[in-house]
Amino acid sequence: MRILTFLFFLLSYTCVAQTAITGVVKDGKNNEVLPFATIIQQNGKSMITDFDGKFVLENAILHEIFTVSYIGYENRSLKITPGRHFYTVYLEPQSKILNEIIINGENPANEIIGKAIRRKSINDPQKKLNSFSYKSYEKLVVTANPDSISGALDSIFAYEKAGRLFKKIDSTDYKFKKLVEKRHIYQTEKISEFMFNRGQGLKENILASRMAGFKQPLYELMGLKLQSYSTYTDHIDLIETKYAGPLAIDAFTEYNYKILDTVSIDNRSVYMVHFSPKRKRKKKKLEGVLYIDTISYGVAKAVFRVSNVLNITSTHFFKYVDDKGIWFPDRKTLKIVKGNNKQDIKILGETIKFDAVNSQKRENEPSDLIYLYSESANFDTKFDIPITVRRSSVAIEINKNAINRPESYWNNFRTDTLDTRSITTYTAMDSLVAKDNLEQIVIKGRRIINGYYPLGPVDIELQQLIKYNNYEGFRPGLGLITNNKFAETIRLSGYGAYGTKDGQFKYNFGAAVRIGNFTNSWVGGSYTDDVSEIASTSFATDKKVFKIYDPRPINLSTFYNHQTYQAYIQTKIIPRTESMWQLTRSRIDPKFGYTFNPFGQSYNLFYLTMASVSIQWNPFSDFMQTPIGRIETEKRFPKFAFQYTQSISNVLNSDFTFGKFDFRADYEKQYLNGHKTSALIQTGVAMGNTPLTHLYSTSPNNLNKDAILRRVTFAGKNSFETMYFNEFFSSQYIMVQIKHGIGKFTIIDKIKVAPVLVTRAVWGNMRDKAEHQGINFNTLEKGYYESGIELNEIYSIIGITAFYRYGPYQLPGFDKNISIKISFVINLF
Repeated sequence: MRILTFLFFLLSYTCVAQTAITGVVKDGKNNEVLPFATIIQQNGKSMITDFDGKFVLENAILHEIFTVSYIGYENRSLKITPGRHFYTVYLEPQSKILNEIIINGENPANEIIGKAIRRKSINDPQKKLNSFSYKSYEKLVVTANPDSISGALDSIFAYEKAGRLFKKIDSTDYKFKKLVEKRHIYQTEKISEFMFNRGQGLKENILASRMAGFKQPLYELMGLKLQSYSTYTDHIDLIETKYAGPLAIDAFTEYNYKILDTVSIDNRSVYMVHFSPKRKRKKKKLEGVLYIDTISYGVAKAVFRVSNVLNITSTHFFKYVDDKGIWFPDRKTLKIVKGNNKQDIKILGETIKFDAVNSQKRENEPSDLIYLYSESANFDTKFDIPITVRRSSVAIEINKNAINRPESYWNNFRTDTLDTRSITTYTAMDSLVAKDNLEQIVIKGRRIINGYYPLGPVDIELQQLIKYNNYEGFRPGLGLITNNKFAETIRLSGYGAYGTKDGQFKYNFGAAVRIGNFTNSWVGGSYTDDVSEIASTSFATDKKVFKIYDPRPINLSTFYNHQTYQAYIQTKIIPRTESMWQLTRSRIDPKFGYTFNPFGQSYNLFYLTMASVSIQWNPFSDFMQTPIGRIETEKRFPKFAFQYTQSISNVLNSDFTFGKFDFRADYEKQYLNGHKTSALIQTGVAMGNTPLTHLYSTSPNNLNKDAILRRVTFAGKNSFETMYFNEFFSSQYIMVQIKHGIGKFTIIDKIKVAPVLVTRAVWGNMRDKAEHQGINFNTLEKGYYESGIELNEIYSIIGITAFYRYGPYQLPGFDKNISIKISFVINLF
């Protein structure tokens, strides 16, 4: 999957279409390019130059005359002459500036945009229409123009004292040219049905999908949001990055507007209005052109461009519907080519290398000429008819037969039949993927990312293979869980492990039955005899506490043994949630000399019967339902987790009655330049007779040793690095954490670093502290604070962190408040 994603974004230095005549329009005085100049051919066809002033004349005729016009400049006509394929057109400014279109107000463009914003409710199809539906055919290719590649066979020489000696022939360009002359590098197709109901929203049903070389599509890529659906929204999406919308309510604080020209679309007059960001130094810069109807002020066409890290051009075409009085989406195109940037940029899980702006130019390599092009066309449109959007909580749903459509089905929906290069692409990629077994590698890679290694009808749970902590020592083990090859509706699981230090064997076994496919609902039960960290906070909907990439547990020394019978229901039946409903009966045996004395009676070992519900709620995310399960396609924040646990005494010999409520809110904002800001708020409240094993310790991660270097261990993900293990316990607390990652950059030579600035704080208290005997600890009424920096990925996945403890619980002695740790970061996504 990473290889495929990488191919999608090996983008070109320049994107050249397969045409005979190309050119660029420039200012005759200062040589600056003129974007959005109008080109009119003799046959009456017209086009607009792009953001770089470039244009392409499709099917140009010899001796044909084309005319170039630009507001404020003299028109110029040129004749196409034999042997000339590129034209630089210089326009001279008019001696007398043309009068601009005057509308009440100082800037006529602002008046036009203001009216377009105010009339969105009657121009936006999703606000004006009660319902609509249409089908769409989309094709995406990663390719290159064969004419842009020289295809020469270069000789490579070695220079020695004897002179220049021939070494070998470099046939890279030649082979690449021959390859792209026959086929594209990659290709996908998709047929969808879009359905909208004002009360239920918009949903995409994917009727057919085809990815070159893959029998089963990579659903994660199908859910990527490469372009916005609507041009009226407050944010414009490009390659899963949001930009301020030029028709947002506060658009005038973000953009400057200028009228370029008036043109005709669908026999209706429209204004061409250019928008550009007011803050020139802003890193996320979007500019473009809006074609605004002169009567209705609806959007007739829109062009969006990002030209800093990637050169991205997204164009939305609309068709005017007379009886509805609106411009309705007709088709979209997307071009992505490589841009320039001083740093490597991480986007969609891949690191893309760019040539520094001021670096010495090098000759283009074949990979520099690769570009991505996507085009979708809409048809079979229906308005204001009775429509019911089934399962509206899922934004995208893939038909179970989508990947098995015959060629005849595709031909019914394709706007044009596939050309020879496209047909050859499918044949070649099918053979290549089958030969190298790439599809199985991708499927296996997907399971490994989730922590499992598939082995026939069972998966090996990687997290169980080897662990370490200060109580158990090394813990080798083996965990197995059945997969779909065993059964689609029955799941068996279990693990066994042995602690080399405590000399105890731990194990688990369980079974579950799926009772709902769409909701992925399972009913199951299990038995576990294992140890758990005391006072830890975990949500049942989270991934397992022990993770390969989270080394914090190696420092733990305080555990309790639990022998637990569990019955549960796991489901996604509530929209945008995943929930776990559990009933457990446990025997709890603390392994740290602890005695609980809640009402004058001492307990060194106790029994708990607990009912709990845990819900992970992602209300702003979009989801895609696939034949293999539900995927979160667009992760939006904030996200919330809720959990309530109730222990009841005298039920199955349970000793105590108490309740616990836990809550967590996550926020994250990623930037195209690699920066990321995240925030975490977490709180918990325990009520009733709650033993210390089930209270809160707020994830400490520091060893109680004198010297700083003796305390060096591995850093945790969200733990307090300066707080000593078992130093604080709480019956109620609230914790806040803020992180800001600056992005990876080079210090010297090959030494790179990804700094993250971190600050954490926690407040808490403890009711009836005297009831917990056999362990000394403090409480958090005054508030605990630490701040520091993570210098991640200095050497591969290894980095270093440094934190300082301050505030009311600062310790005497400067060095006692300092924590230095080794960070361990693996980026799988």
